[in-house]
Amino acid sequence: MSKEVVARVKLQIVAGQASPAPPVGTALGPQGVNIMQFVREFNERTGKMEEGMVVPIVITIFKDKSFTFVLKTPPASYLLKKAAGIAKGSGAPNKDKVGKVTEKQIEDIARIKLPDLNANDLAAAKKIVEGTAKNMGLEIISG
Repeated sequence: MSKEVVARVKLQIVAGQASPAPPVGTALGPQGVNIMQFVREFNERTGKMEEGMVVPIVITIFKDKSFTFVLKTPPASYLLKKAAGIAKGSGAPNKDKVGKVTEKQIEDIARIKLPDLNANDLAAAKKIVEGTAKNMGLEIISG
């Protein structure tokens, strides 16, 4: 018999740097979850990831205050900024271009993101990532 699910909480936390401070504490505290246990488990599972990488997670909280969590792939915007070597996207993406990414980089990012995207194949995933790149003010070049 499966446990009764009370809540699902979605967060984005830097890999290996979870702490009881917000947003973790404010999201899990009202649910009665042992915050320190979550912080320990999250930091263990993400400790070997690249420093500064943002990791989206979905935490499923059960009636008995236990929990499970699933790590997702990093946001496309994070991967695109890293590929283009920029600190942030453009405030006016149609006017100001802030960097360039190649079609090969778009394809690599689409492969990474494919399990978490609402796409049936790599071509559809590439279109989603290209849209994100354009909205960030990145120019897509062939090569």
